[in-house]
Amino acid sequence: MLYRPFERRLNIELGKHELHRAQWTIIYYLENFGSATLVELSNYQGVEKPTITRTISQLEKLGYVAHVPGEDKREKRMQLTDAGKQLYQTVRVTVDEYEEEILQGISEEELKTTITMMEEIRKNIIQ
Repeated sequence: MLYRPFERRLNIELGKHELHRAQWTIIYYLENFGSATLVELSNYQGVEKPTITRTISQLEKLGYVAHVPGEDKREKRMQLTDAGKQLYQTVRVTVDEYEEEILQGISEEELKTTITMMEEIRKNIIQ
């Protein structure tokens, strides 16, 4: 009941920057956690590796991510380019405004409780 309306509206907001949620999630991850393999990104998003591969390819064509050499030549490690880092900063403003709007009337304590509860539910689902 919450996911679809949230994602639909988020995609509208991200569309202002010619992105969609899957692309934003990768950009967010790379900005906040550093370079990552396609497997790490697929685990983070909870999707299959081919899905991540397609999204990464789009982001590479746009110049937002690039392949970086890793210790293991078989793995494809990605990181944000300077353009990707700049895009993150711009889009972050839009996302922050959206989050503020949808969290109106919810206290910090209620938000923390909800996040903790959702983390527990997720953990129970993937066990």
